[in-house]
Amino acid sequence: MTADDRLIVALDVPNAPEGLALAERLGDAVSFYKIGLGMLTGGATIEAAVRGLAQFDLDFLTVHGDPHVVRAAAEGRGGRGLKLLAVTILTSLDRADLDAGLMRAGDVADLAVERAARALAAGADGVIASPQEAAAIRALPEAAGRLIVTPGVRPAGAEMGDQKRVATPAEAIAAGADHIVVGRPVTRAVDPRAAAAAIAASLP
Repeated sequence: MTADDRLIVALDVPNAPEGLALAERLGDAVSFYKIGLGMLTGGATIEAAVRGLAQFDLDFLTVHGDPHVVRAAAEGRGGRGLKLLAVTILTSLDRADLDAGLMRAGDVADLAVERAARALAAGADGVIASPQEAAAIRALPEAAGRLIVTPGVRPAGAEMGDQKRVATPAEAIAAGADHIVVGRPVTRAVDPRAAAAAIAASLP
């Protein structure tokens, strides 16, 4: 079996042994994984942290979408091949959530596209965005040659869980995503390997 590199499986599990066990079960059905490592801090600390992480064999690093964070991460990355992906607006948020968090008014999609443009202009190699905004981001001049990675992806008929701005795997790729991130539909499946293979097979 050849894994489809457009599928990234989110290893959102409580500890490293569980993540390693799941990766072993998935075997060659998956070749790309997302590992969560939260860090919310100032520019100098981000620069230092990224400098340390860039020494490892990582493909992507997700950072906050604010331009000053992107620039600090780019400084820390230096000339290494690590690609920086900037978060626009989490796929688990809708307008009501943004209002509760005192985010400024405006259509969620418009805000996400605006944040994408700013992050890309600051030097991000790509963005993390809902598949519902992927087409509009792909149309940005700043997005030429850049990556769009979309979480909030659910196979048809799957439970949405805490995700609110979602699409199917095929819809996300058709909208312009380079990679899709899928977690629970794979990791909580009775047969994670078969679930991953089915998602990969559904991609156009």
